[in-house]
Amino acid sequence: MSDPKDSAVDEEALDWLVRLQFGTANRADFAAWRARSPAHERAARAAETLWREIGRTDTAVAFAQREAARRTGPDPRVARLPSGATRPASGRTVARRAVMTGAVAASAALVVGGSGVFGPLAALTADYATRPGERRTVSLPDESTVLLNTATALSVTFTPEERRISLEAGEAFFEVAKDPDRPFIVTARGGETRAVGTAFAVRDNGDLVRVMVTEGIVEVTALSVAPVSLGAGQGIDYGPKATMTAPYHVNEAVATAWRRGKLIFNQRPLVEVAAEMSRYSAGRIVVTSEELKRLPVTGVFELDDPDGMLRAIEQILPVKVVRLPLLTLLR
Repeated sequence: MSDPKDSAVDEEALDWLVRLQFGTANRADFAAWRARSPAHERAARAAETLWREIGRTDTAVAFAQREAARRTGPDPRVARLPSGATRPASGRTVARRAVMTGAVAASAALVVGGSGVFGPLAALTADYATRPGERRTVSLPDESTVLLNTATALSVTFTPEERRISLEAGEAFFEVAKDPDRPFIVTARGGETRAVGTAFAVRDNGDLVRVMVTEGIVEVTALSVAPVSLGAGQGIDYGPKATMTAPYHVNEAVATAWRRGKLIFNQRPLVEVAAEMSRYSAGRIVVTSEELKRLPVTGVFELDDPDGMLRAIEQILPVKVVRLPLLTLLR
């Protein structure tokens, strides 16, 4: 079993590489971080190997261009990056160091629920919506922008007093134009996230809502609990089946990697990886045994290549991918 301290350092190293690649960190600070101990240097080398192996998607390149322009103006180094993805021919987008424990068990009987192939039902009445696997940027009348993640539906109501967004399903990232006279409010499952000018994400997981801030401060109100303020790098969860959590630290680069066309995992159980991949797929992805569910996975997946994600899982882990209509089994 891996040391939790080593896993935390590995997570930090992946975070550094993501931020370096997209212009939100500098190499001098990274060099100082990796010099802190031999463990930090090992983690940095492993993260660099992983990044070289996975390449960069078109979405990632476009994101880098937008971020560089937003922060410092056009960056000629970014502009010269190739427009095509550079995924290795092997398609192995999962780190080769993924830890494998347990044995392969026989398939279990499954009861299949709704697949959501065509997107959330809320999309029928929402102002904006995305299908599974689709991401879409929407410009709002106040010059705020919303990036809708996969299978997301939301509606917009602007008045002279406030700017209100109803997140009816899925996940969205908000970059809010400052307007002190009109707060920007995102409602989801009975709770409210209020901001004036900031950047944050809200995700509806069905049984809970997760709010994460990347810039500025927001105020979250839910469950008859006193409003809670969140700053950059903080998150909070609330929902009908759980009380509101205390604010906690979030890894912004990992949590919002979908904005760059990627999913990043570090020592996460295969069952969690499969559930996250299902959000971007037509149909469900199900792990059929308890032993396989616990297999830890570390790596970076390309959202632009959903079939490649499954091929990587099959090549690296002791699992077989079985594709059925609206259902994929990992067994």
